[in-house]
Amino acid sequence: MSMMTTTVAPELATALRRLRLGRVLATLGERILLAEKQGMRFEELLLMILTDEIARRDGSATERRAVEAHLDPDMTIERFDPSAKITYDKRLFAELTSGRFVKARRHVVVLGPVGVGKTFLASALGHLACGHGHSVLFTRADAMLHTLKKSRFDNSRDDEMLALTTVDLLIIDDFALEPMSRDESKDVYEIFVERTGRASTIITSNRDTSEWIAMFDDVLRAQSAVDRFKNAAYDLVIEGESYRSRLKPKLDEGSDVAERAVTRETTAPRRTRGR
Repeated sequence: MSMMTTTVAPELATALRRLRLGRVLATLGERILLAEKQGMRFEELLLMILTDEIARRDGSATERRAVEAHLDPDMTIERFDPSAKITYDKRLFAELTSGRFVKARRHVVVLGPVGVGKTFLASALGHLACGHGHSVLFTRADAMLHTLKKSRFDNSRDDEMLALTTVDLLIIDDFALEPMSRDESKDVYEIFVERTGRASTIITSNRDTSEWIAMFDDVLRAQSAVDRFKNAAYDLVIEGESYRSRLKPKLDEGSDVAERAVTRETTAPRRTRGR
């Protein structure tokens, strides 16, 4: 049974809308009724109403930042399956979920074989960072390098590089899958150097940081970039079975009804018209 609500005076509703507080009206009647039942003082009622609005606005801002970051909406910490057969340093991950590494401008390297949930956990940290008010950008390494390659032809490289080097948290997924060209190596070198000590970066990779150097076109540049990066980074190593099987789409329970209906339709005897 739904809670009864108090009717809000039209004049009050108009005033709230003029102050851009129209969303308060959705729960205002219930809040007033609750205050009357509990004998709240006016200040307590006002605080409760404003707290509701602050929470709503914070939630909306977090969702907006997550969309702008290109984060998968399903890859949040709340939706992570704790029964997954993977192992990692849970104490370290708990520290990372606090968001302190972003404030301290530290990096995170998420290492592990294919399918163990590296992208999921990195994205979950991205969502948490959005909730803490940070700007976030998620990109696959190949897509990032492709965009930078194209930017050289339309003179937009400075803008692209500025976005990559100034965002509070940059998440680069699937780094070092294949060797990089000379220009790609320069781009990664610049990103590593510019962000280290100035902003946080999360990198997921199937290769250990010691193997990254071989992916660069220039060994000296690679050693400089990787050494800077890894010495400012936490290492989150994940081992175990593939997590992707837990993300496979499954039929809803209600689909059994539809399946039975289809079965009846296909197996029922057909009627023939008499001649």
